[in-house]
Amino acid sequence: MARTTTRTRTRTRTRTAFAPRGGRLIGAALALFATAGLTSCSAAKAQPSAPAVTRFTQNGVTVTLAVTGWKDAKGSLTATFTPTEAGYHLYSTDLPADGVEGVGRPTSVTVAGGLAADGPASVDAEVLRINLPGVDSAVPVYPDGPVTLTLPVRAEGKGGASAGAAKALIGYASCNAEEGCNIPVLDRPVILNVTGNALTFP
Repeated sequence: MARTTTRTRTRTRTRTAFAPRGGRLIGAALALFATAGLTSCSAAKAQPSAPAVTRFTQNGVTVTLAVTGWKDAKGSLTATFTPTEAGYHLYSTDLPADGVEGVGRPTSVTVAGGLAADGPASVDAEVLRINLPGVDSAVPVYPDGPVTLTLPVRAEGKGGASAGAAKALIGYASCNAEEGCNIPVLDRPVILNVTGNALTFP
């Protein structure tokens, strides 16, 4: 009887000794899965969305519009104006709306509807002042080739985050010193969909 009692105690001790180790292994595995899941979710949230882009070509210029840095109902609208032929320039954003003595039209991007400007526009090109035949004053232009204008914008509405439609109004004129100018484009509308989480083109 004494031997039987001893064996029973030994088996009980053996089972008890292994039980916690199994529990620790299961707990560690669950912790690893949980950590992996959180890391995966964090990585997914950290990935920035691709910028919304649209383009059109009219009167000798291709205009590419893009939305960048949209967060908390604010971001930037960039417009790249690319003449379709070499040797053509665009006019400065500082040009009067009717040009200089009727010559030229300003390069411009304005917004309306569900968007408002959140600061002044900036341009990635220097301004040159050129003299044109028949024009007494120097005319401000950009060098020949593409020009990119960036306009900070924000959502307009309750809390700055309501859904709705907005418009970007695009204006420009391209000219060549020898061949003359193309017909100006004035307030060409481009529709956008705006919410606090996204600014996209239809």
